[in-house]
Amino acid sequence: MYNPPVQYFRHALQADGLLLEQHENYVKQSYRNRCHVLTVQGVVPLSIPIRKGNSQQKTLITDIEIDYSQKWYNVHWRTIQAAYGRAPYFEFYSDYIRQVYERQPKYLFELNVDLLQLYLKLLKTNKPLLFTNSYQSEAPANVLDLRNRIHPKIIPDNLHVKPYTQVFGKQFVPDLSIIDLLFTQGPAALSYLQ
Repeated sequence: MYNPPVQYFRHALQADGLLLEQHENYVKQSYRNRCHVLTVQGVVPLSIPIRKGNSQQKTLITDIEIDYSQKWYNVHWRTIQAAYGRAPYFEFYSDYIRQVYERQPKYLFELNVDLLQLYLKLLKTNKPLLFTNSYQSEAPANVLDLRNRIHPKIIPDNLHVKPYTQVFGKQFVPDLSIIDLLFTQGPAALSYLQ
């Protein structure tokens, strides 16, 4: 997932480790290439464009190439700066996140893994990242399968979500990207997720 939503990390922190699916086919209109941030205009989706040849059916997620010709990185970073530049912990975390973007990995999966590793590090949690050896439509009994449960078109159960102070808006907006929680709560983000 690209800048995964907060609920992903709620589940991740309860797990002994994270098993990342690297043998699935790319799923369009999912969090694999998009995230949601809160701006003065409200919730804004940020989507990473992929190379056209990759958008065909049955392309492995690890083979999806990012389309850097569209200059999406500039748009995303300006939106993130506008949304969180005044957040209490923006300066503390932004350089780390920006460094991952600036490496410009060729593949979407690589970017997502790099960002996930960074967020786990910033949350000061030491969860091992493992990768699948083959695709299985059903996860083993001891694995919480979030592949299709956390999706932009599925409204999460936010009845038990504690509000935290956000940069914009009078009403709390749940389940934004983890960057919303990190930039606004800083080191307290870990205790919030627990």
